[in-house]
Amino acid sequence: MTILDDGAVARLRAAADVPDLGARYEVRAPIGHGGSCVVYAAFDRALAREVAVKVADAYGADSEARDRLTREARILAALEHPGIVPVHDTGVTPDGRPFYVMTLVRGSGVAETAARLSLPGRVELFLKICDAVAFAHAHGVVHRDLKPQNVMVGPFGEVLVLDWGVASLSAEARPAVEPPAVVGTPGFMPPEQASGVAQVDRRADVFALGAVLDVLLGDVPPRPLAAVVQRAQAARPDDRYDSVESLQADVRRYLDGLAVSAYSEPAAERFMRVVTRYRVPIGLVAAYMVMRLALILWSS
Repeated sequence: MTILDDGAVARLRAAADVPDLGARYEVRAPIGHGGSCVVYAAFDRALAREVAVKVADAYGADSEARDRLTREARILAALEHPGIVPVHDTGVTPDGRPFYVMTLVRGSGVAETAARLSLPGRVELFLKICDAVAFAHAHGVVHRDLKPQNVMVGPFGEVLVLDWGVASLSAEARPAVEPPAVVGTPGFMPPEQASGVAQVDRRADVFALGAVLDVLLGDVPPRPLAAVVQRAQAARPDDRYDSVESLQADVRRYLDGLAVSAYSEPAAERFMRVVTRYRVPIGLVAAYMVMRLALILWSS
Protein backbone atom coordinates (compact mmCIF):
# COMPACT_ATOMS: atom_id res chain seq x y z
CA MET A 1 0.00 0.00 0.00
CA THR A 2 1.40 3.39 -1.04
CA ILE A 3 0.86 6.36 1.26
CA LEU A 4 0.55 9.65 -0.59
CA ASP A 5 2.05 12.81 0.88
CA ASP A 6 0.11 16.06 1.10
CA GLY A 7 1.60 17.41 -2.13
CA ALA A 8 0.54 14.32 -4.09
CA VAL A 9 -2.96 14.50 -2.64
CA ALA A 10 -3.21 18.18 -3.59
CA ARG A 11 -2.11 17.43 -7.15
CA LEU A 12 -4.61 14.60 -7.49
CA ARG A 13 -7.38 16.78 -6.16
CA ALA A 14 -6.45 19.60 -8.57
CA ALA A 15 -6.49 17.16 -11.47
CA ALA A 16 -9.88 15.78 -10.44
CA ASP A 17 -11.24 19.32 -10.14
CA VAL A 18 -10.43 20.23 -13.77
CA PRO A 19 -13.86 20.45 -15.43
CA ASP A 20 -14.90 18.52 -18.50
CA LEU A 21 -16.30 21.21 -20.81
CA GLY A 22 -16.77 19.01 -23.81
CA ALA A 23 -15.03 19.06 -27.17
CA ARG A 24 -15.36 22.80 -27.74
CA TYR A 25 -13.27 24.06 -24.83
CA GLU A 26 -9.72 23.05 -23.93
CA VAL A 27 -9.19 23.80 -20.25
CA ARG A 28 -5.73 25.12 -19.48
CA ALA A 29 -4.54 26.59 -16.17
CA PRO A 30 -6.52 27.89 -13.19
CA ILE A 31 -6.19 31.67 -12.96
CA GLY A 32 -8.38 32.47 -10.00
CA HIS A 33 -10.22 30.94 -7.08
CA GLY A 34 -12.75 32.56 -4.82
CA GLY A 35 -15.55 31.35 -2.62
CA SER A 36 -16.83 28.15 -4.16
CA CYS A 37 -15.79 28.77 -7.78
CA VAL A 38 -12.66 28.41 -9.88
CA VAL A 39 -11.74 30.43 -12.96
CA TYR A 40 -9.71 28.71 -15.67
CA ALA A 41 -8.02 29.97 -18.78
CA ALA A 42 -9.33 27.93 -21.71
CA PHE A 43 -9.25 27.78 -25.49
CA ASP A 44 -12.42 27.95 -27.56
CA ARG A 45 -11.73 25.57 -30.44
CA ALA A 46 -14.84 26.60 -32.37
CA LEU A 47 -13.82 30.26 -32.58
CA ALA A 48 -10.05 29.81 -32.11
CA ARG A 49 -9.75 32.22 -29.21
CA GLU A 50 -8.68 32.25 -25.59
CA VAL A 51 -11.45 32.61 -23.03
CA ALA A 52 -12.00 32.34 -19.29
CA VAL A 53 -14.34 29.80 -17.71
CA LYS A 54 -15.86 30.17 -14.27
CA VAL A 55 -17.03 26.86 -12.85
CA ALA A 56 -18.33 25.64 -9.51
CA ASP A 57 -15.68 23.99 -7.36
CA ALA A 58 -15.92 20.21 -7.41
CA TYR A 59 -15.56 19.99 -3.61
CA GLY A 60 -16.65 23.30 -2.07
CA ALA A 61 -19.75 24.23 -4.05
CA ASP A 62 -23.07 23.20 -2.55
CA SER A 63 -26.39 23.51 -4.36
CA GLU A 64 -26.82 27.12 -3.25
CA ALA A 65 -23.38 28.07 -4.60
CA ARG A 66 -24.16 26.38 -7.90
CA ASP A 67 -27.46 28.21 -8.20
CA ARG A 68 -25.62 31.45 -7.46
CA LEU A 69 -23.14 30.82 -10.28
CA THR A 70 -25.95 30.19 -12.76
CA ARG A 71 -27.66 33.34 -11.57
CA GLU A 72 -24.45 35.35 -11.96
CA ALA A 73 -24.15 34.22 -15.59
CA ARG A 74 -27.70 35.37 -16.30
CA ILE A 75 -27.11 38.74 -14.66
CA LEU A 76 -23.92 39.31 -16.64
CA ALA A 77 -25.60 38.26 -19.88
CA ALA A 78 -28.14 41.05 -19.35
CA LEU A 79 -25.47 43.72 -18.69
CA GLU A 80 -23.92 44.54 -22.07
CA HIS A 81 -21.50 47.34 -21.24
CA PRO A 82 -17.80 47.98 -22.07
CA GLY A 83 -17.00 47.99 -18.36
CA ILE A 84 -18.58 44.59 -17.65
CA VAL A 85 -17.09 41.30 -18.87
CA PRO A 86 -19.37 39.73 -21.51
CA VAL A 87 -20.65 36.15 -21.21
CA HIS A 88 -20.25 33.99 -24.34
CA ASP A 89 -21.63 30.62 -23.30
CA THR A 90 -22.95 28.62 -20.36
CA GLY A 91 -23.50 25.00 -19.51
CA VAL A 92 -23.19 22.15 -17.01
CA THR A 93 -20.33 19.67 -16.75
CA PRO A 94 -21.02 15.89 -16.78
CA ASP A 95 -20.60 15.85 -13.00
CA GLY A 96 -23.28 18.52 -12.56
CA ARG A 97 -21.22 21.66 -12.09
CA PRO A 98 -22.54 24.81 -13.79
CA PHE A 99 -20.10 26.99 -15.68
CA TYR A 100 -20.05 30.01 -17.92
CA VAL A 101 -17.57 31.21 -20.51
CA MET A 102 -16.47 34.84 -20.69
CA THR A 103 -13.83 37.07 -22.19
CA LEU A 104 -10.35 36.41 -20.82
CA VAL A 105 -9.37 39.62 -19.05
CA ARG A 106 -5.73 40.65 -19.28
CA GLY A 107 -4.30 43.59 -17.43
CA SER A 108 -3.52 44.73 -13.91
CA GLY A 109 -5.45 45.53 -10.78
CA VAL A 110 -6.96 48.99 -10.53
CA ALA A 111 -4.99 49.91 -7.40
CA GLU A 112 -1.74 48.89 -9.06
CA THR A 113 -2.61 50.94 -12.13
CA ALA A 114 -3.67 53.98 -10.10
CA ALA A 115 -0.33 54.02 -8.26
CA ARG A 116 1.36 54.84 -11.59
CA LEU A 117 -1.00 57.69 -12.51
CA SER A 118 -1.30 61.35 -11.66
CA LEU A 119 -4.18 62.48 -9.46
CA PRO A 120 -6.41 63.43 -12.44
CA GLY A 121 -5.62 60.04 -14.01
CA ARG A 122 -6.69 58.24 -10.85
CA VAL A 123 -9.93 60.19 -10.72
CA GLU A 124 -10.67 59.44 -14.39
CA LEU A 125 -10.10 55.76 -13.63
CA PHE A 126 -12.61 55.96 -10.81
CA LEU A 127 -15.19 57.60 -13.08
CA LYS A 128 -14.92 54.67 -15.49
CA ILE A 129 -15.71 52.29 -12.64
CA CYS A 130 -18.73 54.42 -11.82
CA ASP A 131 -19.91 54.21 -15.43
CA ALA A 132 -20.18 50.41 -15.26
CA VAL A 133 -21.86 50.42 -11.85
CA ALA A 134 -24.35 53.12 -12.87
CA PHE A 135 -25.24 51.04 -15.93
CA ALA A 136 -25.90 48.01 -13.72
CA HIS A 137 -28.07 50.09 -11.40
CA ALA A 138 -30.09 51.31 -14.38
CA HIS A 139 -30.82 47.64 -15.09
CA GLY A 140 -31.84 46.86 -11.51
CA VAL A 141 -28.57 45.21 -10.41
CA VAL A 142 -26.59 46.09 -7.25
CA HIS A 143 -23.08 44.62 -7.21
CA ARG A 144 -22.70 44.36 -3.39
CA ASP A 145 -18.99 43.50 -3.45
CA LEU A 146 -17.21 46.41 -5.09
CA LYS A 147 -13.54 46.64 -4.13
CA PRO A 148 -10.22 47.22 -5.94
CA GLN A 149 -9.62 43.47 -6.25
CA ASN A 150 -12.77 43.21 -8.38
CA VAL A 151 -11.68 45.82 -10.92
CA MET A 152 -9.18 45.21 -13.70
CA VAL A 153 -7.57 47.66 -16.11
CA GLY A 154 -6.71 46.33 -19.56
CA PRO A 155 -3.66 47.19 -21.68
CA PHE A 156 -5.55 49.94 -23.53
CA GLY A 157 -6.99 51.57 -20.41
CA GLU A 158 -10.29 49.69 -20.46
CA VAL A 159 -11.78 49.27 -17.00
CA LEU A 160 -13.72 46.10 -16.17
CA VAL A 161 -15.80 45.47 -13.04
CA LEU A 162 -15.63 41.77 -12.17
CA ASP A 163 -17.16 39.19 -9.84
CA TRP A 164 -20.93 39.74 -9.81
CA GLY A 165 -21.51 36.53 -7.86
CA VAL A 166 -23.36 38.17 -4.98
CA ALA A 167 -25.12 40.85 -7.02
CA SER A 168 -28.67 41.64 -5.96
CA LEU A 169 -31.59 42.24 -8.31
CA SER A 170 -34.32 44.80 -7.84
CA ALA A 171 -37.56 43.56 -6.33
CA GLU A 172 -39.39 43.27 -9.64
CA ALA A 173 -36.58 41.20 -11.20
CA ARG A 174 -35.62 39.20 -8.13
CA PRO A 175 -35.44 35.42 -8.64
CA ALA A 176 -36.55 32.79 -6.18
CA VAL A 177 -32.93 32.08 -5.17
CA GLU A 178 -31.16 34.90 -3.36
CA PRO A 179 -27.56 34.98 -2.11
CA PRO A 180 -27.01 34.86 1.65
CA ALA A 181 -27.97 38.09 3.39
CA VAL A 182 -24.49 38.87 4.79
CA VAL A 183 -22.17 39.15 1.79
CA GLY A 184 -19.43 41.55 0.85
CA THR A 185 -16.00 42.59 2.09
CA PRO A 186 -15.33 44.35 5.41
CA GLY A 187 -14.24 47.92 4.82
CA PHE A 188 -16.14 48.11 1.55
CA MET A 189 -19.68 47.20 2.59
CA PRO A 190 -21.96 49.62 4.44
CA PRO A 191 -23.33 49.06 7.94
CA GLU A 192 -26.75 47.94 6.72
CA GLN A 193 -25.19 45.26 4.52
CA ALA A 194 -22.88 44.08 7.29
CA SER A 195 -25.86 43.78 9.63
CA GLY A 196 -27.59 41.35 7.30
CA VAL A 197 -30.28 43.44 5.63
CA ALA A 198 -31.80 41.12 3.07
CA GLN A 199 -32.11 43.62 0.25
CA VAL A 200 -29.77 46.62 0.15
CA ASP A 201 -30.24 49.28 -2.52
CA ARG A 202 -27.86 51.10 -4.84
CA ARG A 203 -26.56 53.26 -1.99
CA ALA A 204 -24.67 50.19 -0.75
CA ASP A 205 -22.60 50.37 -3.94
CA VAL A 206 -22.19 54.13 -3.43
CA PHE A 207 -20.63 53.35 -0.04
CA ALA A 208 -18.27 50.80 -1.61
CA LEU A 209 -17.32 53.22 -4.39
CA GLY A 210 -16.37 55.78 -1.75
CA ALA A 211 -14.02 53.21 -0.23
CA VAL A 212 -12.59 52.40 -3.68
CA LEU A 213 -11.98 56.10 -4.38
CA ASP A 214 -10.18 56.39 -1.05
CA VAL A 215 -7.85 53.54 -2.05
CA LEU A 216 -7.18 54.99 -5.50
CA LEU A 217 -6.34 58.42 -4.11
CA GLY A 218 -3.65 56.94 -1.89
CA ASP A 219 -2.09 59.06 0.84
CA VAL A 220 -2.55 62.48 -0.83
CA PRO A 221 -6.30 63.06 -1.17
CA PRO A 222 -7.26 66.73 -1.70
CA ARG A 223 -9.75 67.98 0.84
CA PRO A 224 -12.67 68.25 -1.63
CA LEU A 225 -12.22 64.60 -2.68
CA ALA A 226 -11.80 63.54 0.95
CA ALA A 227 -15.20 65.15 1.58
CA VAL A 228 -16.64 63.21 -1.36
CA VAL A 229 -15.33 59.97 0.15
CA GLN A 230 -16.79 60.91 3.53
CA ARG A 231 -20.24 61.60 2.11
CA ALA A 232 -20.25 58.43 0.01
CA GLN A 233 -19.34 56.41 3.12
CA ALA A 234 -21.85 57.98 5.49
CA ALA A 235 -23.19 55.44 7.98
CA ARG A 236 -26.83 56.28 7.17
CA PRO A 237 -27.87 55.56 3.57
CA ASP A 238 -29.91 58.79 3.49
CA ASP A 239 -26.76 60.82 4.19
CA ARG A 240 -24.89 59.40 1.18
CA TYR A 241 -25.14 60.39 -2.46
CA ASP A 242 -28.49 59.06 -3.60
CA SER A 243 -27.01 57.54 -6.76
CA VAL A 244 -23.75 56.76 -8.50
CA GLU A 245 -24.52 59.55 -10.98
CA SER A 246 -24.65 62.07 -8.11
CA LEU A 247 -21.31 60.81 -6.83
CA GLN A 248 -19.84 61.04 -10.35
CA ALA A 249 -21.15 64.57 -10.80
CA ASP A 250 -19.36 65.80 -7.68
CA VAL A 251 -16.11 64.14 -8.73
CA ARG A 252 -16.38 65.65 -12.22
CA ARG A 253 -16.91 69.07 -10.66
CA TYR A 254 -13.59 68.66 -8.91
CA LEU A 255 -11.86 67.74 -12.19
CA ASP A 256 -13.46 70.75 -13.91
CA GLY A 257 -12.28 73.14 -11.20
CA LEU A 258 -15.76 73.75 -9.85
CA ALA A 259 -17.06 73.72 -6.27
CA VAL A 260 -17.79 70.26 -4.86
CA SER A 261 -21.15 69.96 -3.13
CA ALA A 262 -19.78 67.71 -0.40
CA TYR A 263 -17.12 70.23 0.65
CA SER A 264 -17.63 73.50 2.55
CA GLU A 265 -15.00 75.54 0.80
CA PRO A 266 -13.16 78.30 2.73
CA ALA A 267 -13.03 81.69 1.03
CA ALA A 268 -9.26 81.52 0.46
CA GLU A 269 -9.54 78.13 -1.24
CA ARG A 270 -12.45 79.37 -3.35
CA PHE A 271 -10.33 82.32 -4.50
CA MET A 272 -7.38 80.08 -5.42
CA ARG A 273 -9.67 77.60 -7.22
CA VAL A 274 -11.22 80.36 -9.33
CA VAL A 275 -7.79 81.82 -10.12
CA THR A 276 -6.51 78.40 -11.13
CA ARG A 277 -9.56 77.61 -13.25
CA TYR A 278 -9.47 80.95 -15.07
CA ARG A 279 -5.72 81.51 -15.02
CA VAL A 280 -5.48 82.02 -18.79
CA PRO A 281 -8.12 84.77 -19.13
CA ILE A 282 -6.95 86.34 -15.87
CA GLY A 283 -3.39 86.32 -17.18
CA LEU A 284 -4.48 87.95 -20.45
CA VAL A 285 -6.42 90.66 -18.62
CA ALA A 286 -3.48 91.28 -16.30
CA ALA A 287 -1.10 91.53 -19.26
CA TYR A 288 -3.48 93.96 -21.00
CA MET A 289 -3.71 96.14 -17.89
CA VAL A 290 0.08 96.21 -17.52
CA MET A 291 0.49 97.24 -21.17
CA ARG A 292 -2.19 99.95 -20.81
CA LEU A 293 -0.47 101.29 -17.74
CA ALA A 294 2.88 101.26 -19.53
CA LEU A 295 1.39 103.18 -22.52
CA ILE A 296 -0.19 105.73 -20.21
CA LEU A 297 3.10 106.28 -18.39
CA TRP A 298 5.01 106.50 -21.69
CA SER A 299 2.57 108.96 -23.25
CA SER A 300 2.66 111.18 -20.20
